[in-house]
Amino acid sequence: MQIFGIGLHILVAIFFAIHVVRTGREMYWLLVLFLFPLLGSIVYFFAVFLPASRFDQSAAKAGRALQATLDPGREVRDAQRAFELTPTAHNQMRLAKALLETGQAAKAAEQYEACLQGPFARDAELRLGAARARLASGSAAGAIALLELLTAEQPGFRPEQTGILLGQAYAAAGRQDEAGSQFAAAAHRSGSLEARAELAIWALANGKPHIAEPELQEIERTRKHMPGHSRKLNADLFRRVDAARAQAR
Repeated sequence: MQIFGIGLHILVAIFFAIHVVRTGREMYWLLVLFLFPLLGSIVYFFAVFLPASRFDQSAAKAGRALQATLDPGREVRDAQRAFELTPTAHNQMRLAKALLETGQAAKAAEQYEACLQGPFARDAELRLGAARARLASGSAAGAIALLELLTAEQPGFRPEQTGILLGQAYAAAGRQDEAGSQFAAAAHRSGSLEARAELAIWALANGKPHIAEPELQEIERTRKHMPGHSRKLNADLFRRVDAARAQAR
């Protein structure tokens, strides 16, 4: 099938190439996409595009929650074993992520810092994970430094997640105006539940009910119509919103 004389598979490859550039992916994907437009697009879709999509993130979140309930230490054990058998940067990043997701922020930060000294130091996923670990382990300034570098060099990479995390880091460092700007930008950009919740929590904590109220109304509307399993997945977020609202009263 052709559109304006251009094969559909070429248009798909161009679409994914734009995604590569906007999200700060490795540039070798452009070579793959244009040397092998059909096969390259298929590989990119399953290897990169789908895992980064909202649907896949929700499914992964549900899967992690179920695994954490059934066997909370399994992923850490598996990641530790893989790293001991094959101490590659990829396996070390997997271990760092597993440690962070099980609340072992200090240990996760140690692993991420080691990764930042290796050949993938400029990898956007690594920088984002390392910033999460720094913030969770009490180093707001360290998280800010890493996130500001990430947004300066790769502004198209996960702007919602990066903006929310940077806002949290600014808030933890006492830079409240900058925190509010980040949360507002994330909420305006995506309109996601998480972005709205973070903006509302920040506004309530900083005595800005006029900013919080529209977000709270939208959060309640979403919560009311959300399926039960989705409410469970977002229970911690709703708990934080309710606590912020109670504190503001």
